[in-house]
Amino acid sequence: MHHGFYDPDSSVQLSDSGHREAQIRMIEESLRFAGVTEEEKKIKRVVDVGCGIGGSSRYIASKFGAECIGITLSPVQAKRANDLAAAQSLSHKVSFQVADALEQPFEDGIFDLVWSMESGEHMPDKAKFVKELVRVAAPGGRIIIVTWCHRNLSPGEEALQPWEQNLLDRICKTFYLPAWCSTSDYVDLLQSLSLQDIKCADWSENVAPFWPAVIRTALTWKGLVSLLRSGMKSIKGALTMPLMIEGYKKGVIKFGIITCQKPL
Repeated sequence: MHHGFYDPDSSVQLSDSGHREAQIRMIEESLRFAGVTEEEKKIKRVVDVGCGIGGSSRYIASKFGAECIGITLSPVQAKRANDLAAAQSLSHKVSFQVADALEQPFEDGIFDLVWSMESGEHMPDKAKFVKELVRVAAPGGRIIIVTWCHRNLSPGEEALQPWEQNLLDRICKTFYLPAWCSTSDYVDLLQSLSLQDIKCADWSENVAPFWPAVIRTALTWKGLVSLLRSGMKSIKGALTMPLMIEGYKKGVIKFGIITCQKPL
């Protein structure tokens, strides 16, 4: 379940409709931040890297009339995404396949928009991940990365504080995530590849209401029954949610957006 975009300090009830609206707002705010507007007819082909069950792809395809291809490592997610596209009569515009984001099965320079919503934190090699995003982007194409990060290091710092790293390690162990990086690290990678119009922002305050809402939902009778049915993996995930809240409150975890444009 992706984060939604909320007004800071808002009280969130994680209803299906309310969270769906917040997820749509997240997509819209990401496009706006990157300077991708509905009036832009240049968006013809889109790749959704780490697509999950394809919500972003379906929305973007409908918004721009673009052809969207989503990739995921999960055959279950790819099938579900294709089924949902068919149910919404979008199969002619949207398709999903199993592929590795670090070795994408596409030719160079073919996508007008390269989209990565909350998949960067799953990538074990951030440099290779970014290089692949840049490789498949068309000249003049936009790249949008929305991802979990740790805070930027201060001048003179070589690493996070031990307690900060311990907190992240506990989260990563539960969610099966590799080491994180900072938004500054992403900017450095993009600068090394000569990308243009590189921008980044910290949206932590806009996603902060999400995790308390998830916990409130999990603690309802319906939520507890669902957790028990889902098994130990889901239970461990639920028990780790307070660590996410702690990480955001203490400024260790950052929800970052990084965008850029590939030179013509």
